[in-house]
Amino acid sequence: MRHLNSGSKLGRQPAHRRATLRALVTNVIIYESICTTIARARAARPLVEHMITLGKRDTLHSRRQAAAFLMTPLATKKLFADIAPRFSQRNGGYTRIIKAGYRFGDGAHEAILELVGYKLKKKETKKKEKVEEAEPAETAKAKA
Repeated sequence: MRHLNSGSKLGRQPAHRRATLRALVTNVIIYESICTTIARARAARPLVEHMITLGKRDTLHSRRQAAAFLMTPLATKKLFADIAPRFSQRNGGYTRIIKAGYRFGDGAHEAILELVGYKLKKKETKKKEKVEEAEPAETAKAKA
């Protein structure tokens, strides 16, 4: 019987599992979208939602709870300054899991765990200047 056996152990000892989930949650808050396995995304999702709920409360106690769980002060600051106000009118459902195929190395099922409303930011491409070929042609004629 599976009574009270909810949640995945992720093949890790409890301390390692907690560290993995803390790192995932911190990265979701900093980058707003991460690519990981489906099992890890499903395990991290409730924790991300809980952190956003703490951010919406915005009390000293909730700030300390979030800071104790998140791995960097930058993540805590971003949670309370940017992410929580964005979801102030929403009652739960702050994240989505999108299946993303299979990982090349070991064939694991991958998923994208992202915040609702996340938009992919395109990187600006640098345009390479074309080097004129007149100079090498002139040097070739001079050598001949």
